Amino acid sequence: MNTLAQDAGSSIETSKFTSQDMLALGGRLLLAAIFILSGVNKLGAVEGTIGYIASAGLPFATATFYAVVALEIVGGVMLVVGVKPRLTAVALAVFSIVAAIVFHSDFADQNQMIHFLKNLALAGGLLQVAAFGAGRLSIDRK
Repeated sequence: MNTLAQDAGSSIETSKFTSQDMLALGGRLLLAAIFILSGVNKLGAVEGTIGYIASAGLPFATATFYAVVALEIVGGVMLVVGVKPRLTAVALAVFSIVAAIVFHSDFADQNQMIHFLKNLALAGGLLQVAAFGAGRLSIDRK
């Protein structure tokens, strides 16, 4: 039998992956892409990003910067490969909502409103992963 993994006596046959499995993986990839790219881009503008965080009134701007970069990059990669996908999705969803409120709540600026709604939409997609799991094409398959 051609198997991808063996878990508690059950096996997953590689020839049995469905379109649902592929869609779940594709959804995770698309959700994670914005976090991974955003985290990497922040590393290219460290001082400016720390200044932006400080201008929003958040304490410990430098520590916050590094925590956010780690969450975005590590959390994004964990989401893609499916390591602790439900917990990772919840963490990224909470982060997305907090970022929307703190950095994108000037609704007089249409661009900020779009970013606010984008963050809420990301949180919604992530909560779907948290509720229904990452699918069979993930390390944890939960």
